[in-house]
Amino acid sequence: MKKIALVLVMLTAGLANAQVTDKVVPQVTVSGQGKIEVQPDEAIITIGVENMGDNPTEIKKKNDATVDAVIKYLKSIKLPESDYQTQRVNLHRNYDYNKKKYYHVASQTITIHLKDLSKYDAVMGGLIDAGVNNIQGVEFKTSKLAQYEQQARTEAALDAKKKAADYATALGQKTGKAIVISDSSQPYYPVMRSMSMKAYDGAEAAAPPMETLAIGKIEIKASVTISFELY
Repeated sequence: MKKIALVLVMLTAGLANAQVTDKVVPQVTVSGQGKIEVQPDEAIITIGVENMGDNPTEIKKKNDATVDAVIKYLKSIKLPESDYQTQRVNLHRNYDYNKKKYYHVASQTITIHLKDLSKYDAVMGGLIDAGVNNIQGVEFKTSKLAQYEQQARTEAALDAKKKAADYATALGQKTGKAIVISDSSQPYYPVMRSMSMKAYDGAEAAAPPMETLAIGKIEIKASVTISFELY
């Protein structure tokens, strides 16, 4: 009899646990978006030095001398060494079908992190004077990215909360605490503004002044999916 009673107790407890486990919590799942538009205050400038000629050794030396002048200029304006870096060095041979002869091209690309956009015109002018003859593009950034990302996440959560409340109100219910939160935000990538400026053999070249750049605004977005309890 004791064994039978023990089995009945265990069965009863198991059924009770199953009922608790299988109990469905009323909830509503919504997505929310947040977007912050900010004025950029920094830029990543990609510049290059490129020379061409018949003798690969000579054009390589010429290119290296110009790059050395560019780096000396960057040091002269006290730009931290951590704010500029060589990205690509290249020396290759091309064929001129019009002249039916081979020629060589030496090039080097450098990225510069300019943390004060008000200095753009002066810096670009100095780089051109130092011998830069190739501007590949500018990426606009903000120095307060983490702060704006936090604001965007807050806006996304509030947006989701409002949507959940709208649905609940329409159904004559109310929302409770958040049950599940899932962040679906995409990584932020700076906007690249492409531009081209090349000059060879002493030809004049000029970088576009600040007034001609469409800096615009940076959009920092956040997306979230939240399940709220209903009651």
